Amino acid sequence: MRMPSLLVLVLLAMFPVTAAAEEPPTAVFDAALAKRLGADERGMRTYVLVLLRTGPTRVPDGAERDAMFAGHFANMTRWSKAGQLVLAGPFSKDPSGWRGLYVFAVDGIDAARALAETDPVITKGEMVAEYREWYGTAALGLIPETHERLVPPAGAEK
Repeated sequence: MRMPSLLVLVLLAMFPVTAAAEEPPTAVFDAALAKRLGADERGMRTYVLVLLRTGPTRVPDGAERDAMFAGHFANMTRWSKAGQLVLAGPFSKDPSGWRGLYVFAVDGIDAARALAETDPVITKGEMVAEYREWYGTAALGLIPETHERLVPPAGAEK
């Protein structure tokens, strides 16, 4: 009987051979969660994407600009807490003027437009909005509650 080489023994120690890979856990349908998130039979729903682009009127630096952006962030917080906004954020500096994105979980473009048109960055002309319906996973609705758990309280260390 031939003995395995030292190299084979070392490799076996480093990379042990295991039995068949474990099966991934089977997902369990959660009807209450699906209903809460507005999921259809595929676990999907329709959203409205709002692309924010540079508008015709740049608000000058100073108190007015600071107040405009404070209102912008307050709107996003309010919409998120109301379950209307599931995702938002800025784009990196973009020469074509793309500034940010909202993903609204509302019934159609008119409902999204009604919300966006209350945003000071839109009303002051700093940004303009483009609207598109989009069909995606209803799980996006979990982002706001998850995000809150990632932001430390003011003054707290990470």
